[in-house]
Amino acid sequence: MSDFRVTAIRSLHAEFCVPGDKSISHRAAILGALANGVCTIRNFLPSEDCLNTLYAMQALGARHDVLAELTGYGPTHLVIYGQARRLCPPSVPIDCGNSGTGMRLLAGLLAGQPFDSELFGDASLSSRPMGRITTPLGEMGARIDTRGARPGCAPLLIHGSHLAPITYQMPVASAQVKSAVLLAGLFASGRTTVVQPATTRDHTERMLAAFGVSTHQDGLAIAIDGGQTPQACEFHVPGDISSAAFWLVAAAALPGSRLLIKDVGINPTRTAILQVLGRMGAHLIETVHHSDGEPIGHIEIHGAALTGTTILPAEVPNLIDEIPVIAVAAALACGRTVIRNARELRVKETDRITTVVNNLRAMGAEVIEFEDGLEIQGGRPLHGATIDSFGDHRIAMAFAIAGLFAAGETVISNTECVNTSYPGFAHHLQAILEHQSTPDAFILPTRSNL
Repeated sequence: MSDFRVTAIRSLHAEFCVPGDKSISHRAAILGALANGVCTIRNFLPSEDCLNTLYAMQALGARHDVLAELTGYGPTHLVIYGQARRLCPPSVPIDCGNSGTGMRLLAGLLAGQPFDSELFGDASLSSRPMGRITTPLGEMGARIDTRGARPGCAPLLIHGSHLAPITYQMPVASAQVKSAVLLAGLFASGRTTVVQPATTRDHTERMLAAFGVSTHQDGLAIAIDGGQTPQACEFHVPGDISSAAFWLVAAAALPGSRLLIKDVGINPTRTAILQVLGRMGAHLIETVHHSDGEPIGHIEIHGAALTGTTILPAEVPNLIDEIPVIAVAAALACGRTVIRNARELRVKETDRITTVVNNLRAMGAEVIEFEDGLEIQGGRPLHGATIDSFGDHRIAMAFAIAGLFAAGETVISNTECVNTSYPGFAHHLQAILEHQSTPDAFILPTRSNL
């Protein structure tokens, strides 16, 4: 078991890149495997979650070659040999590890295959509800048995079958559910439509287009026609803005700081964190320099004295991963911050509402817990504490950022989980603790296999 040991910093002046986007890397592995030829994927995220999805597609017949890798973690540049939609039955159950995204997207994909398959995960993933995908996939004709110790939870035994198109009204805004149904719709006989209650991340729609698959959007409704085959292509995964969010908060809350995050994804459905930090008083400059399906650019942020804000209900679906670190920003700001309509946080890797509340209180913050969120009265000095991540990567990283502003030493335990989304976080954290400012200090070690 590893720990982060963090003390307060006096300054932050840096520029660097964060690893590839987790959500996009999952989808790149899946669509590359379904494509009609050889796909080249650059800046793939070699996190445990994304590697499990890559290996799942390998188990379904889509082999890959690694061209470059992040030392100690896995591939960042690879080619995937697409199977033109013709997947093979897996010889063993497929391990999704800790990834809810991987399991839900793979379930959608496997629902329309002419064979049975099984998806399982670790204890955390096995406690997360899967009914939100088994319901619409069942309406399409798939039969999915949930075999977990808790009702409606993994392992999932998927009896693939011929799928019928449906129009599905999602009861809760979820990009994972939308994506699972759209992937299943690729194998349905007709047009499948998903109607969202609110706008969610649109990576699946954008990436389907990049791979030559047409979708149709009318307001909050997205439709896909079955029978299409993804076209082989080269795809560059942008840096993950959810990973960048930790450093953006650190810079925003430290007056006089300057941080430049380079080549990061600035998809409009992912940049609500920038609007929130801007409302709180941070100075931000966003520059788009490349857009090929997924817009990529630089984010420059200058720190200032922050003030509290209210997170709007419509913002929550596209902020759900960033809320733990936003809560840290709120504790460092003057005034009150209110986060509601976020009940989804209770069924993540941990109950993130209770975990954030307890950990902030342990560091001296004033916090009120609600069933669907929390309220933070910011401005109280934070002090070091021993914080347990409870195996949740975003909790571990959020409280490492809190430790940068706390008196004394903050110890975050159980931090191996960080590798599920941000391999190299410890390297970047150490560079900031050492007040490094040169880009070379933040470069993660890679190895070419060419």
